[in-house]
Amino acid sequence: MARRSSRMIALGTPLPAFALPDAVSGRVVSSDSLASAPALLVAFLCNHCPYVQHIFAGFVAFANEYAARGLTVVAVSSNDVAAYPEDAPPEMAAIAKRLGFSFPYLYDESQEVALAFEAICTPDLYLFDAARRLAYRGQYDGSRPSNAVPVTGVDLRAAADAVLAGRAVAGEQVPSVGCSLKWKADRAPEWA
Repeated sequence: MARRSSRMIALGTPLPAFALPDAVSGRVVSSDSLASAPALLVAFLCNHCPYVQHIFAGFVAFANEYAARGLTVVAVSSNDVAAYPEDAPPEMAAIAKRLGFSFPYLYDESQEVALAFEAICTPDLYLFDAARRLAYRGQYDGSRPSNAVPVTGVDLRAAADAVLAGRAVAGEQVPSVGCSLKWKADRAPEWA
Protein backbone atom coordinates (compact mmCIF):
# COMPACT_ATOMS: atom_id res chain seq x y z
CA MET A 1 0.00 0.00 0.00
CA ALA A 2 1.48 3.33 -1.06
CA ARG A 3 0.67 6.02 1.51
CA ARG A 4 -0.06 9.41 -0.03
CA SER A 5 -1.28 12.82 1.10
CA SER A 6 -3.88 14.91 -0.70
CA ARG A 7 -2.63 17.63 -3.08
CA MET A 8 -4.39 20.52 -1.33
CA ILE A 9 -5.54 22.30 -4.49
CA ALA A 10 -6.35 26.01 -4.16
CA LEU A 11 -9.30 27.04 -2.05
CA GLY A 12 -11.90 28.76 -4.20
CA THR A 13 -11.38 26.28 -7.06
CA PRO A 14 -14.71 25.71 -8.85
CA LEU A 15 -16.39 22.31 -8.67
CA PRO A 16 -15.36 20.19 -11.67
CA ALA A 17 -18.34 18.95 -13.66
CA PHE A 18 -19.11 15.24 -13.43
CA ALA A 19 -21.76 12.71 -14.37
CA LEU A 20 -21.20 9.21 -12.99
CA PRO A 21 -23.32 6.11 -12.36
CA ASP A 22 -24.27 5.20 -8.80
CA ALA A 23 -23.14 1.63 -8.08
CA VAL A 24 -26.26 0.95 -6.01
CA SER A 25 -29.11 2.39 -8.11
CA GLY A 26 -27.43 2.52 -11.52
CA ARG A 27 -28.73 6.05 -12.08
CA VAL A 28 -26.37 8.75 -13.26
CA VAL A 29 -25.65 11.49 -10.73
CA SER A 30 -24.31 14.75 -12.13
CA SER A 31 -22.85 17.86 -10.59
CA ASP A 32 -25.69 19.78 -12.26
CA SER A 33 -28.30 17.70 -10.43
CA LEU A 34 -26.73 18.74 -7.10
CA ALA A 35 -26.67 22.47 -7.81
CA SER A 36 -29.32 23.48 -5.27
CA ALA A 37 -27.69 21.99 -2.16
CA PRO A 38 -26.22 24.58 0.26
CA ALA A 39 -22.98 22.55 0.47
CA LEU A 40 -21.53 19.57 -1.38
CA LEU A 41 -18.93 17.06 -0.21
CA VAL A 42 -17.21 14.93 -2.84
CA ALA A 43 -15.32 12.09 -1.15
CA PHE A 44 -12.95 9.86 -3.08
CA LEU A 45 -13.18 6.49 -1.35
CA CYS A 46 -12.69 2.83 -2.19
CA ASN A 47 -13.52 -0.48 -0.57
CA HIS A 48 -10.11 -2.03 0.00
CA CYS A 49 -8.05 0.84 1.47
CA PRO A 50 -7.34 0.39 5.22
CA TYR A 51 -7.51 4.18 5.72
CA VAL A 52 -11.04 4.27 4.29
CA GLN A 53 -12.08 1.12 6.14
CA HIS A 54 -10.86 2.78 9.34
CA ILE A 55 -13.26 5.76 8.96
CA PHE A 56 -16.10 4.13 6.99
CA ALA A 57 -18.61 3.76 9.84
CA GLY A 58 -17.88 7.24 11.21
CA PHE A 59 -18.03 8.79 7.75
CA VAL A 60 -21.42 7.20 7.03
CA ALA A 61 -22.74 8.45 10.38
CA PHE A 62 -21.38 11.94 9.59
CA ALA A 63 -23.04 11.93 6.15
CA ASN A 64 -26.37 10.82 7.61
CA GLU A 65 -26.23 13.44 10.37
CA TYR A 66 -25.22 16.34 8.11
CA ALA A 67 -27.69 15.47 5.35
CA ALA A 68 -30.42 16.68 7.71
CA ARG A 69 -28.59 20.02 7.89
CA GLY A 70 -28.35 20.44 4.10
CA LEU A 71 -25.01 18.86 3.22
CA THR A 72 -25.13 16.74 0.10
CA VAL A 73 -22.53 13.96 0.00
CA VAL A 74 -21.37 11.88 -2.93
CA ALA A 75 -18.64 9.26 -2.75
CA VAL A 76 -16.55 8.42 -5.81
CA SER A 77 -14.43 5.33 -6.44
CA SER A 78 -11.91 5.80 -9.23
CA ASN A 79 -9.61 2.83 -8.71
CA ASP A 80 -8.55 0.48 -11.52
CA VAL A 81 -10.90 -2.45 -10.93
CA ALA A 82 -8.91 -4.75 -13.22
CA ALA A 83 -6.10 -4.59 -10.67
CA TYR A 84 -8.38 -4.16 -7.61
CA PRO A 85 -11.59 -6.15 -8.26
CA GLU A 86 -12.78 -5.56 -4.67
CA ASP A 87 -13.38 -1.94 -5.76
CA ALA A 88 -15.66 -2.90 -8.69
CA PRO A 89 -19.28 -1.65 -8.79
CA PRO A 90 -20.89 -4.87 -7.45
CA GLU A 91 -18.59 -4.72 -4.41
CA MET A 92 -19.24 -0.98 -4.07
CA ALA A 93 -22.99 -1.67 -4.01
CA ALA A 94 -22.54 -4.42 -1.44
CA ILE A 95 -20.55 -2.26 0.99
CA ALA A 96 -22.90 0.70 0.51
CA LYS A 97 -25.85 -1.50 1.44
CA ARG A 98 -24.02 -3.17 4.33
CA LEU A 99 -22.91 0.14 5.86
CA GLY A 100 -26.18 1.97 5.14
CA PHE A 101 -24.95 4.67 2.76
CA SER A 102 -27.55 7.44 2.48
CA PHE A 103 -25.53 8.96 -0.39
CA PRO A 104 -24.58 7.78 -3.87
CA TYR A 105 -21.39 5.75 -4.36
CA LEU A 106 -20.31 6.74 -7.87
CA TYR A 107 -18.04 4.74 -10.15
CA ASP A 108 -15.44 6.72 -12.13
CA GLU A 109 -14.41 4.02 -14.61
CA SER A 110 -12.51 6.39 -16.93
CA GLN A 111 -10.76 8.09 -13.99
CA GLU A 112 -11.55 11.44 -15.65
CA VAL A 113 -13.28 12.75 -12.54
CA ALA A 114 -10.33 11.86 -10.29
CA LEU A 115 -8.06 13.68 -12.75
CA ALA A 116 -10.33 16.75 -12.78
CA PHE A 117 -10.29 16.93 -8.97
CA GLU A 118 -6.57 16.11 -8.82
CA ALA A 119 -7.47 13.37 -6.35
CA ILE A 120 -4.48 11.37 -5.23
CA CYS A 121 -5.48 9.24 -2.24
CA THR A 122 -8.36 7.53 -0.50
CA PRO A 123 -9.91 9.14 1.38
CA ASP A 124 -9.59 12.48 -0.46
CA LEU A 125 -12.25 14.97 0.62
CA TYR A 126 -13.48 18.12 -1.18
CA LEU A 127 -16.09 20.37 0.44
CA PHE A 128 -17.75 23.00 -1.76
CA ASP A 129 -19.90 25.93 -0.66
CA ALA A 130 -23.25 27.01 -2.12
CA ALA A 131 -21.45 28.79 -4.99
CA ARG A 132 -19.60 25.50 -5.66
CA ARG A 133 -16.22 26.92 -4.73
CA LEU A 134 -13.81 24.73 -2.79
CA ALA A 135 -13.97 25.65 0.90
CA TYR A 136 -12.17 22.68 2.45
CA ARG A 137 -9.84 19.95 1.30
CA GLY A 138 -8.19 17.87 3.92
CA GLN A 139 -8.44 15.11 6.44
CA TYR A 140 -11.55 13.65 8.04
CA ASP A 141 -9.69 13.81 11.35
CA GLY A 142 -6.31 12.84 12.79
CA SER A 143 -7.20 9.17 13.24
CA ARG A 144 -5.25 6.58 11.25
CA PRO A 145 -5.32 2.78 11.32
CA SER A 146 -1.95 2.80 13.11
CA ASN A 147 -2.66 5.33 15.87
CA ALA A 148 -4.92 5.43 18.90
CA VAL A 149 -6.72 8.66 17.92
CA PRO A 150 -10.50 8.09 17.92
CA VAL A 151 -12.45 8.48 14.68
CA THR A 152 -14.58 11.61 15.24
CA GLY A 153 -14.52 13.53 11.96
CA VAL A 154 -13.61 16.66 13.92
CA ASP A 155 -11.84 18.40 11.01
CA LEU A 156 -14.55 17.74 8.44
CA ARG A 157 -17.32 18.51 10.94
CA ALA A 158 -15.81 21.92 11.72
CA ALA A 159 -15.47 22.66 8.01
CA ALA A 160 -19.05 21.57 7.26
CA ASP A 161 -20.39 23.60 10.18
CA ALA A 162 -18.66 26.71 8.84
CA VAL A 163 -19.76 26.23 5.24
CA LEU A 164 -23.36 25.51 6.20
CA ALA A 165 -23.35 28.70 8.31
CA GLY A 166 -22.00 30.71 5.36
CA ARG A 167 -18.59 31.28 6.98
CA ALA A 168 -15.06 30.61 5.78
CA VAL A 169 -13.44 27.52 7.21
CA ALA A 170 -11.13 28.64 10.02
CA GLY A 171 -7.74 27.25 10.88
CA GLU A 172 -5.17 25.18 9.10
CA GLN A 173 -6.41 22.53 6.71
CA VAL A 174 -4.40 19.33 7.16
CA PRO A 175 -3.97 17.06 4.13
CA SER A 176 -5.80 13.77 4.08
CA VAL A 177 -3.59 10.69 4.25
CA GLY A 178 -4.44 7.37 2.70
CA CYS A 179 -3.76 4.81 0.02
CA SER A 180 -2.71 6.07 -3.38
CA LEU A 181 -5.40 6.10 -6.03
CA LYS A 182 -4.96 3.00 -8.19
CA TRP A 183 -4.45 4.43 -11.68
CA LYS A 184 -4.75 2.52 -14.91
CA ALA A 185 -1.35 2.31 -16.61
CA ASP A 186 -2.34 4.81 -19.33
CA ARG A 187 -4.12 7.25 -16.96
CA ALA A 188 -1.65 7.99 -14.17
CA PRO A 189 -0.85 11.71 -14.10
CA GLU A 190 2.75 12.79 -13.56
CA TRP A 191 1.80 14.28 -10.17
CA ALA A 192 0.45 10.95 -8.86
